[in-house]
Amino acid sequence: MAETATRRAPKVIAIANQKGGVGKTTTAINLGTALAAIGQKVVLLDLDPQGNASTGLGVPPAERLTTSYDVLVGERPLNETLTDTVIPNLRLSPSDPDLSGAELELANAPRRSYRLRNAVERFRSALADSGARCDYILIDCPPSLNLLTVNALTASDSVLVPLQCEFFALEGLSQLMRTIELVRSNLNTHLGLQGIVLTMYDRRNNLSDQVAGDVREHFGDRVYKTQIPRNVRVSEAPSFGKPVLLYDLNCTGSQAYIALAKEILRQERGQGTEKKKELA
Repeated sequence: MAETATRRAPKVIAIANQKGGVGKTTTAINLGTALAAIGQKVVLLDLDPQGNASTGLGVPPAERLTTSYDVLVGERPLNETLTDTVIPNLRLSPSDPDLSGAELELANAPRRSYRLRNAVERFRSALADSGARCDYILIDCPPSLNLLTVNALTASDSVLVPLQCEFFALEGLSQLMRTIELVRSNLNTHLGLQGIVLTMYDRRNNLSDQVAGDVREHFGDRVYKTQIPRNVRVSEAPSFGKPVLLYDLNCTGSQAYIALAKEILRQERGQGTEKKKELA
């Protein structure tokens, strides 16, 4: 009972970047898998109408009977959309193309930017009442700054930004940071930057080092030490409906995501220690 009483609510992390092809969904799938593999209870909410995270976790369209669309339009609570995946400790709220119509359906709805936040808060309350455990809710956002992404940011405690190691990615990062600040100012004052993870890093390419250096110079320790390398096994895994950790545990991509999950847990423990010091 004591453990249930002191258990913290799940931390909600939006994985966001309005630029496509930066490894956002790949990071959502494999970070969720890595966290689950090291003992965390994880929910992955697929908020991209393309449904790539759902496919990458082996949940085909025919099995997506209730989805994140149902959560947004208010037809189902979040817990009723969750389905088990092949990874123990990782559950999925899948997506399907209906989600692309949610923005139009919610155009005139009151407090439309708070739909997901309200659903997440009800889910947290249900967890607290039941004593069930969930450590992280990861939200895979669409590659655009639309109402779906705004809902995700409004519902989240923090934002994890995958950043491809190429020049144009830096321009997109500036736009995303402005959006985060707007959401923080107007919709979610508690929204923070979880961190920036460098993806598709190629040590043979001088540009990768240059971009990494520029980002670290500007954002300092908010950039994770772990870098996700270009790795063909990471690219192959989704076609088999598997996270790369199940497809090839020993490849460099799998090991990088395990390292990232551990770095995030260390970050969380450090923040918890700082809060205890402040309260002391």
